Amino acid sequence: MISNPIGITVNGAEHYFDEQLTVHELLDRLNLPCRGIALAVDGAVFPKSRWDEAVGRGWDIEILTAVQGG
Repeated sequence: MISNPIGITVNGAEHYFDEQLTVHELLDRLNLPCRGIALAVDGAVFPKSRWDEAVGRGWDIEILTAVQGG
C-alpha cells in the first residue's frame, strides 16, 4: 500500500491509485484492451515490451486504437 496515491492522466482523464500498478494492470483496472492498442507516455511511444513495468507518478498516457480505412 502506498501512503500517497499515484496520480496519472489517461486520455485526458485523471486517475488516482493507492497501489503501484504495471501498465498491464492499469489497462485491466480501467477495463481497456491489451490488444490492438498503442501507448504513448508523455508524448513518446511506450513499447509493449515495457508494459510489465510500473506506471510512474504523474505520467500522461495516451491510448491509441488502430482503425481501418484511410
